[in-house]
Amino acid sequence: KQCTHFILLQTLGLGGKVLLFPTKTNTSFVKLTPEKPLSLSAFTLCMHGEVDELNMEHFFSLHPLSTFQTHLCVTWDSATGLTASWVDGHHSLFKIYRKGHSIRPGGTVLLGQDPDAYVSTFDRDQSFVGEITDVHMWDHVLSGSQIKVVYSNQELKGNVFDWNTIRYDIRGDVLVVNES
Repeated sequence: KQCTHFILLQTLGLGGKVLLFPTKTNTSFVKLTPEKPLSLSAFTLCMHGEVDELNMEHFFSLHPLSTFQTHLCVTWDSATGLTASWVDGHHSLFKIYRKGHSIRPGGTVLLGQDPDAYVSTFDRDQSFVGEITDVHMWDHVLSGSQIKVVYSNQELKGNVFDWNTIRYDIRGDVLVVNES
């Protein structure tokens, strides 16, 4: 009998680094591995992003982002369905989304693509072009004052994703670049 072993090599930590998605593609993305299972009834997700093209409408329903780096946070609470968006430490928008829903364990988190089906196909025109850094995610909703702390780059690390210790796998044409 032949025995074949597959090893998925993941890299650890992106502190001081930026993920660069240089062009539209249907093959490039970064898969993130959470610190603990994605079994969530609430979360806060924050990151810095910079885009060449102001085509972020399929990622965030916010006003167009500038071509300068923008800090984004999104919160969601299943109990109320309340979702809030924050841009550069300021509250931007409230919406109700999927009240009573929960995120089950075993999900996959991808940066750079909007999957059309469960991690099977991607649409080139829905791909992200630009830079992403400082991704942090918590298993609860952060308060407005805590989001301002995250925005000001003070030490408040995510307990689901922490950019400094994050485990990730790069596919396709994504570059890891030192922050300048």
